This record gives sequence, structure tokens and C-alpha cells, in this order.
Amino acid sequence: MSESSNKKHVIVLGAGPAGLMSAWELMDAGYQVTIIERDDHVGGMCATQTFTGEHGEYRFDFGGHRFITKNPKLLTFVDKLMGDDLLFAQRKSVIRYKGRIYQYPLALVDLIKNAPLPLLVGGGVDFIKQLFKSKPQDRSNVSFAEWIESRFGRTLYKHFFEGYTGKLWGIDPKFLSGDWASQRISLMDLKDVVRRLLPGKKSSVRTYARQYRYPKLGFGQLYTRLAEELETRGAKILLNSDVCGLDAENNRIGSVSYKHNDEVKHIQCDDLISTLPLSLMCKLTDFDSQLEFRSLRFMNMPMETENISDNTWQYLSDPEMLGTRLQEPKRRSSYMAPEGRSSVMIEIPCNKNDDVWNMDGKKLQTRILSDLEALGVDPKLATGEFFTSYTEHAYPLMDITYQAKREKAITHLCQFENLIMTGRQGTFRYIFTDTAMEMGMMAAQSVIDGKDRRREIFDFRNEKTVIEVQSVA
Repeated sequence: MSESSNKKHVIVLGAGPAGLMSAWELMDAGYQVTIIERDDHVGGMCATQTFTGEHGEYRFDFGGHRFITKNPKLLTFVDKLMGDDLLFAQRKSVIRYKGRIYQYPLALVDLIKNAPLPLLVGGGVDFIKQLFKSKPQDRSNVSFAEWIESRFGRTLYKHFFEGYTGKLWGIDPKFLSGDWASQRISLMDLKDVVRRLLPGKKSSVRTYARQYRYPKLGFGQLYTRLAEELETRGAKILLNSDVCGLDAENNRIGSVSYKHNDEVKHIQCDDLISTLPLSLMCKLTDFDSQLEFRSLRFMNMPMETENISDNTWQYLSDPEMLGTRLQEPKRRSSYMAPEGRSSVMIEIPCNKNDDVWNMDGKKLQTRILSDLEALGVDPKLATGEFFTSYTEHAYPLMDITYQAKREKAITHLCQFENLIMTGRQGTFRYIFTDTAMEMGMMAAQSVIDGKDRRREIFDFRNEKTVIEVQSVA
């Protein structure tokens, strides 16, 4: 390690998975590291909140996170960091639609058993049509609606994809990029669904990870543990600190301004690693990227029962239901609720400051309890306690114009020689936690060895296949 590297000061913006892993790698190399985080906790979207109710403590994640990875080095790191607090869990997911329950990913036998006759007939006709139709291969030039219809037919698209996707994104699926579909739908097409069931036939089906690792006290425990270790090693983590300015000169960023307790402070840096939203970093450097994010609001409620169901989560495809997913945290870890009790978390897509975002909590709870009743969950099981939480930059809005706008944003930010964008929000990519952590490590390595890896980070693991696969765990 050189003496000069000991003197270099790197600022990391954001204390989520990518930011914390960047800091870890930099500390290993002897750098001085300061992490600036807007919230009062670390973990970003992967944080866990604790709610103390009448019967004890309940824990709720910001969404449905699991640790899966194909990277043995990363798995070894997490195993060592968490020790006995890292559990094994099994995923079980279903789709709820028009009073029926379907396995997810979709399976032909289950469809035949549960689907109404018009859906089966329509799906069969679509399958025959698909035998004679070509499918668009370039996902960047087709919409979500076109991609799904070309592979699954109009019947399944209308039943399982159109309403849910429109609710999730807040836009008609015909204006959503096909990128979203090609990385999120596990089966190739209707022919592949049928092929996998025929004896002696091989299928190209891409399966979802069923088993995964999960921290005992919620997914956020991984990042609180990581932050504690970083501080022990000398890293500074500034919480409740909102970045409000960047001082740039000669294509380099020399200092960062942030607001803490209504006081604006300034801190100098040699290099800057940012996991802040790509659109926000553009705004801080006087460029309008026109990129947008979809937000989420969560309704978290303790329940007077030991179990709601055996499902990790349930996709709520009915457009009239407010939420898109119903999750039961204790399905991941029994420590997420007091003994003999359970809880539910409803994910509700919205945009910041729209009607859902601003809705009174009690009014929102009443609406959600009505939806639960429609799903067969007795609203009387709710204790009456609740709290809501928000994630402003939950999903990068991948509309059909996003790639061109993203490329302009990347070009703009790459003019700053000592700025490296990384992570989910920072690269405007729908990625999982392990990929965000790997991106953070790559950003740190770029600083350490002086090699410009920014384009590599922006495109890291940009597969044309489903991005959630069986983990080495």
C-alpha cells in the first residue's frame, strides 16, 4: 500500500448496499472514507424498520429482499460478516387474480387446474398461433406489451401482466420498455411452458431462486452490521445529511455540500463515489436528465394470528386493489414478529406527492383492510396498529424512451473525472442486492487502481436473460 493512498479522501454518497461495499473495499486499501447518508439509518432500500406494538417487536423491510448471488467471494464475505445470524429460507410466491390463486412462476399444470375455461381456451389458441409467428429479439425497440404478447399471447397478457404492470408503473404497458419483461419473466414463451412438461424434452426455462439467505432480524441487519464494522475500522458515517451541492472545477469535483440539522456543511474529497439517483446527480450538476423513478408506500400491520398463509409474498394483479404485493415478513424469519403473532406488509406503487403518497394513514389502512378481506384475510385479525413508510426512488422508470435519456445522463456525468456512479439508483438499473454490492466493489477498485471502469459499472450484468437465478448459496 502506498503512502499516497493513505492520504486520499474518498466521499461515498449513500449508505445502501453499493455505498457500504465501496467503503469497505476502500478501507481495506487504506483510504480515508466518509459516507454521507440522507436518512437516519443505513441500508437504503434494504433497511429494516422495527415497530414496537402491544405484543412486542415487529420488523418490516422496505420491500421483499433476499440474498442470492452467483459470486462465491461475496457469499463468503456475507457469511463471515453475519455468522449464525444468516439463515436459510425458502421462497413461495403466488399470483392472486379475480378470486383465484396461481403459482408463480406460472406452471401449465397449475393453470389447467385453477384457470377458468375461457383463459385455457384463449391460451391454447395463442399457443397454436405462436408456432407460426416470429418474436421480436431486440428488447430495446419493443414495448413491454409487445414483448409479452409475442411470447405468451394476448390471453395471458391480459390476465396476468397488463393490469399488474400498469398498476406497478403507473403507465400503460405499451409505453414501458421491453427491457423490464426480458429480465423479469422467468419463462421464455408459451412453447417453453409446454416443452418443459413433455417427457424427454429439454426446456430452456430460466428458474427463479427458491432458496436464499436472509438475516435473522431482517434484511437490514446485514447493512447495520456492515456499517458497525466500517465505523470500528475508522470510516465516518454521517446520517441525517442531505447532499445539496457539488463544487466542480476543471472536470473534477472538489467538495460536497450537505445539510445537517438545518446547517449547510462542506467537505473536500479526492474522489467521489455516488449511489444517489442518477437523475439527482444530474440535477446537482446542472443537467436535466428527464429520468424518473416510481415510488412505493408501505402499509405495515401487526396481526392477531400465528400465520396468514404459507406464501412469502402474493402478487395482487387485480387493478382495483391498491397494492401490488402482500408480504408476510415471518415467512423469511420467525424473528420478524413476536411468538404466536404475524404481520403483513402491503407494497403500494405511487408517485411522490400524489394521492396515495399523501393519503392519511388511517384512511389508507381502512382501504387496505378492505382489500385484505377481498383476498380472504379476516380484517378483524388486524390489531389496529400500523405504520407506513416510503421509498421515493424505488424503481427506475424504464419507459420506451429511457435508454436514450440514460445515455445522455451517463455522458454528462462522465465528464467529471473523479466521479463514479454505482448501485441501483446511481446507474438507473433494476438490479438485485448482490449486483449492487458487486458494483460498489468495482467502483472502489476503480479508485484504488486508477482504471476507469465507469462504463463497465453502468453495464454490469446487463443480461438478456432473467436476472434472478439460483444462488451459489
